[in-house]
Amino acid sequence: MGHVDQKTRRIKIFDTTLRDGEQAPGFSMSTSAKLEMAHTLAKLNVDVIEAGFAAASPGDAEAIHTVAQEIKGPTICSLSRTKEEDIRCAEDALAPARHRRLHIFLGTSPTHRDAKLKMTTNQVLSEIERSVSSARGRFDEVEFSAEDAIRTERAFLKEALQCAADAGAHILNVPDTVGYTSPDEIYELFRDLNASITRSDDVVFSCHCHNDLGMAVANSLAAIRAGADQVECTMNGIGERAGNCALEEVVMALKTRQSYFRADTNIMTQELYGASRLLADLTGQAPARNKAIVGRNAFAHEAGIHQHGVLEDRRTYEIMTPTDVGVPSNELVLGKHSGKHALKARAQTLGFDLEADQLEQVFKAFKNVADQQSEVSDSDLCAIIAGDDDGSGWEMLRVEMRLSVETRLRPFARLTLVHPERGRVCDIGTGSGPFQAVFQAYCSITDVDGALEDVVIRQSSGQSHADVRVVADGKVFAGAAADADVIVAAAKALLSAFNHIIRARGVSVQALKGAA
Repeated sequence: MGHVDQKTRRIKIFDTTLRDGEQAPGFSMSTSAKLEMAHTLAKLNVDVIEAGFAAASPGDAEAIHTVAQEIKGPTICSLSRTKEEDIRCAEDALAPARHRRLHIFLGTSPTHRDAKLKMTTNQVLSEIERSVSSARGRFDEVEFSAEDAIRTERAFLKEALQCAADAGAHILNVPDTVGYTSPDEIYELFRDLNASITRSDDVVFSCHCHNDLGMAVANSLAAIRAGADQVECTMNGIGERAGNCALEEVVMALKTRQSYFRADTNIMTQELYGASRLLADLTGQAPARNKAIVGRNAFAHEAGIHQHGVLEDRRTYEIMTPTDVGVPSNELVLGKHSGKHALKARAQTLGFDLEADQLEQVFKAFKNVADQQSEVSDSDLCAIIAGDDDGSGWEMLRVEMRLSVETRLRPFARLTLVHPERGRVCDIGTGSGPFQAVFQAYCSITDVDGALEDVVIRQSSGQSHADVRVVADGKVFAGAAADADVIVAAAKALLSAFNHIIRARGVSVQALKGAA
């Protein structure tokens, strides 16, 4: 059993976004939200969806039951302690599933045995044998996890896993529950376990790594190299404390470096970005801008040398294409580090064919603007090219938002803007929330058919900072603003974005030639 096949292996993806991810502070989801996410995970083609912990609460049991009823394709799983009542709860919750898995866990480390369980090693082994034997036959698959495996004595860990295998477990999970291990260490551990545990060919090893020291993905990849056939992970890497192994990262590492890892998955990688965005919308927690694979900067370039290289051949600075993960395209972010190649390329995208002398003038003005702000938007660039300064856009005079606790009354917003040519205009918008209502009012007044792509609000030094991204005319327009009042900050950020849209529409090639 110690041999690891050198052919490309298919690694099973066990997604625990709805269990380990959802139980983390700030990521709680309702049953309807869990179901929506589960449909997306099924579309991703994950092998297993751990839908919750049935015995944890009636709400968790209901969510598992609902997911089990509606989701086709993936195996549906419930976490369970070794207690018989937990196993029964999971059995009931998973009853409608087409393929059911029970995931039993029990602490095996000295810390867990002594401080939490108050059990001897013999008692732990007895509990493993009893619970796994009880579950066998009541579920299609039984997985056993030796909680805190990494800090468990090696000899006893082998005893515990052997006990589970002998009792009928199909999957032997070796979790780094507290994110303590390192790639070299976990590689050696899995090689040892793979060679030492006597089991039938259909019993596989699984890894479940936490990110407390920032190595969850690296540790999971090391375990796969050493023979693990299943990796447990979450979208966006959410989970207890610092989170879990990020599904999108481990999947794309295997896909991009398949010749090295000799392993791949059945994940539909083009769905990764959409799944990440849905999770962010459902939880209100967006991944960091520099998050690998799905962050806003994952395929963005600002440095001039990088932009030049990508414009010539994307392979110079990109090891995968944006479309591989469902991102429409890479993004050349114009900022103080950008060079003339990127500026000229963006100007051409906007309809401006800059001659050499024009490019020099525009580039000098662009650098002055870039030194004052973190990014230069398309509308900023249009204004620079056309020599059009301030005073041509909308100004906000007043914004009112109203929200009723009565669900039958939709939130609405009253917005008053003023324009140098159109004068004062007032309109009312409605939406699923007050901010969406303000957005609709902006669309109505400015005659823009747009979609709100992203909203980020943060607090700093008594100020509310709002960043928005609006999709219109096939492009993404950003807006940012700050104010002591969060509502005003958000409304001002939208004003900035809509002025960018109007300005980009208004400047043409003829305007460029006239200005030159």
